[in-house]
Amino acid sequence: MNLATMVILILICILWMTAIVIPMREAYVIERLGRFNGVLSPGFHVLIPVVDRVAYRHETREQVFDVPEQTCITRDNMQVSVDGIIYLKVMDAERASYGIEDYRSASVNLAQTTMRSEIGKLALHEAFSERDKLNDVIVSEVDKASDPWGIKVLRYEIKNITPSNQVIHTLEKQMEAERERRSEVTLATAEKEAIIHRSEGKRQEAINLSEGEKRRRINEAEGHAKQISIVAKATALGMEKVAEALSEPGGEAAMRMRITELFISELGEIAAKAKVTVVPAEIARIQTIIEGLSEVGPRLSKHDLRGR
Repeated sequence: MNLATMVILILICILWMTAIVIPMREAYVIERLGRFNGVLSPGFHVLIPVVDRVAYRHETREQVFDVPEQTCITRDNMQVSVDGIIYLKVMDAERASYGIEDYRSASVNLAQTTMRSEIGKLALHEAFSERDKLNDVIVSEVDKASDPWGIKVLRYEIKNITPSNQVIHTLEKQMEAERERRSEVTLATAEKEAIIHRSEGKRQEAINLSEGEKRRRINEAEGHAKQISIVAKATALGMEKVAEALSEPGGEAAMRMRITELFISELGEIAAKAKVTVVPAEIARIQTIIEGLSEVGPRLSKHDLRGR
């Protein structure tokens, strides 16, 4: 092997050791004699042998890390286990290399402590119902703390909030008690409504009955009044006819005869029905009675004529 060949091989080895190709998804931090020299972007680069070296390699894509499950105590002293996922991205390779030893572990631990603190501010039911708000608060706090590291926290998602077995048992008792309470309230409300409806029905029935009784009495009164009016009109008309008949020739004699017949007929009926025979003390008084009755006709006739 001649000298030229050896030189070429040495140059190839040096180029192999010093030339680097950086992928599109990464960023390399270069140190020159132990000091920060720069950040190489994706592409082909040649380093100075012995002087330059690649100190750190960083993933520039969005990265996701599991936040391990941890036990938290809520504001109402309920023990729950919470885990999540954090999404972050390296924005400044230099600060990510020299600002902190391990930004991954630091971000996860910071997310854990922040989550534990925020869960402690919420009651158990609020922790379940306000997950989105809790996620936003954790992202804001972790992103603020990680800014000096050149890290951007994009989002945080709570995966599970799991109460302890004792808390679950207590919650089950509370839910059972709540179900019983709601059942009793529903039954009481139904009974109350039934009583109200029954009382309304009875009240309406009483109103209808009273209205019916009122209408019946009104109708009876109106019918009785009409009856009295008709009878009165008929009586007046009859008396008018009698008066007209009395004013005719022979009317008074006919009236006396009619009265006598009625008297004798009534006296006979009384004698037939009574156990004791009734006979006037003085027979002569019969004539006086008949004559007295016969005077009624002319008086009525004269009274009617004056009335007209």
